Amino acid sequence: MSHDTTRAPQWPGYAEVHRVTTLLRRESVGGMLLVVAAIGAVVWANSPASEAYFALRDLRFGYAPWHLELSVGSWAADGLLAVFFFLVGLELKREIVVGSLRRLGTAIVPVTAAFAGVAVPALLYAAIVHAQPSLLAGWAIPTATDIAFAVAVLALVGSHLPGPLRIFLLTLAVVDDLIAIAIIAVFYTSDIALVPLAVFAVLVVVYGVIAHRGRAWFARTSWGAWVVLLPIGFAAWAFLHASGVHATIAGVALAFTIPVAASRRQPEVRGMDLAEQFEHRFRPLSAGIAVPLFAFFAAGVSVGGGEGLLRAVTDPVTLGVVAGLVLGKPLGILLGVRLLTLVTKVRLDPALKWIDLAGVGLLAGIGFTVSLLIAELSFPDGSPHTDDAKIAIMVASLLASILASSVLLLRNRRYKQLALAEKVDADGDDVPDVYQQP
Repeated sequence: MSHDTTRAPQWPGYAEVHRVTTLLRRESVGGMLLVVAAIGAVVWANSPASEAYFALRDLRFGYAPWHLELSVGSWAADGLLAVFFFLVGLELKREIVVGSLRRLGTAIVPVTAAFAGVAVPALLYAAIVHAQPSLLAGWAIPTATDIAFAVAVLALVGSHLPGPLRIFLLTLAVVDDLIAIAIIAVFYTSDIALVPLAVFAVLVVVYGVIAHRGRAWFARTSWGAWVVLLPIGFAAWAFLHASGVHATIAGVALAFTIPVAASRRQPEVRGMDLAEQFEHRFRPLSAGIAVPLFAFFAAGVSVGGGEGLLRAVTDPVTLGVVAGLVLGKPLGILLGVRLLTLVTKVRLDPALKWIDLAGVGLLAGIGFTVSLLIAELSFPDGSPHTDDAKIAIMVASLLASILASSVLLLRNRRYKQLALAEKVDADGDDVPDVYQQP
């Protein structure tokens, strides 16, 4: 009996979906998707079919009376990136409530490093572009660290690096994101409409009350947040967008209302962390869809041949952004920590060396996602400085990745040798001379 081997495509089963979402939770995978999306955008934007890319990016849709008739690129920057900031907000709140930011003694070093790592790149950028005051609007572009990209690189090259170094990078990047959020809210907001802003505040309160009251139900049902919280969250985002405040801030505000520690009055959910659960559930959405799509529509820059490259190379904005990220970030982080240890009794974790911090400082120069967003906010629409800033961000992030990987791979090899030496010594065997180095 013959069988028809042609079958219609079928929806993926639970096992396939679970495998994909598990893969997307890996930091290295999220970072690679981000890079692939950005490269794809640059290639398409400079191909013979570039008009199709810009037509897609500039295609407008949405409900105009609610100020929601936006281009596809704006929906990605203002809308999808709010998902990324929601995840950042969840991580921030967990770090503040139960994580490394809870105790001043453990948080002071990376927090100081984060603030210094923002100040020095900004000052370096300002020093380079000071002759043209109109370009000072981009001072915040080199201040941001892309946490997903940086942690992905660390995961790829740092299999044997000490745990405190990873905690240092995560804390620094989280605080860096918090500073970036504050910068966007304070310096890139104008003409605030108070009524939509007040409605946004009320919706955030309603969102938080429902999340707290229904935490057990939201924890048990994977679809509950989509049906109940998502519509309220979208309405809050829309009103914040209408108020004039950059709408990605809505993601952070909503995330800060999600409960972290289990409620003592609800024994049935004891040990349950709703913020952690939401972060686990929505991480694939952010890493696999929201951030790559934003990168795809934000990174598409038409170089325009030799003239465009010459303009970008000689633009003070390009020089300021590259210098700020590649030089300013590591210099600021190292200076901040060094000054802290000189003027206070705070000391580095014994497991960390200054060369390790230098590697992480270089890694912090990967300023992709948030830097691209700030670049779009810094200059008027259609300004060539916006494209030059984006080129600079991508070049600087690539340089920072290479330099950081070079340092951290050497350190990783050293820590691997030390780990092997400890294992050999524990087994009672002679330790080879190569492992006896101080």
